[in-house]
Amino acid sequence: MKPTRITIIKAERPELTNVNDLLQWYGGSLGLFNMRDKDRSCFRVFIVLLKSSKKNIGISSEEIADATSLSRGTVVYHLNKLIEAGLAKESKKKYYLEADSLEGLTEKIRLDMGLALDNLKKLGKEIDVKMKF
Repeated sequence: MKPTRITIIKAERPELTNVNDLLQWYGGSLGLFNMRDKDRSCFRVFIVLLKSSKKNIGISSEEIADATSLSRGTVVYHLNKLIEAGLAKESKKKYYLEADSLEGLTEKIRLDMGLALDNLKKLGKEIDVKMKF
């Protein structure tokens, strides 16, 4: 099983009404968009993936590069980051989000985190017994 790196940033949701700002906050809460991403390239790749998932189609890195005006190298870098986070997948040179909605994507993350924490809890108990805690 390939490891997944999940980052959750717990922060109070600001009073936002603009969908673009809400999407930025959503992605920031997942640790996707940070201050170093000055041109919002990861955000732009994420949005293109989200739109293609709504149409239930995959999209190539070249198509994402064209849609975002980013280099293919930058797009592939961010796609790999999204795959590592368990948010995207690749099949036959096409990329997809792991779910067709943000609600579904959030649920997938919740389940992945639950499994990871259950495994840590089990291991913690095993270590406690061996160390006689």
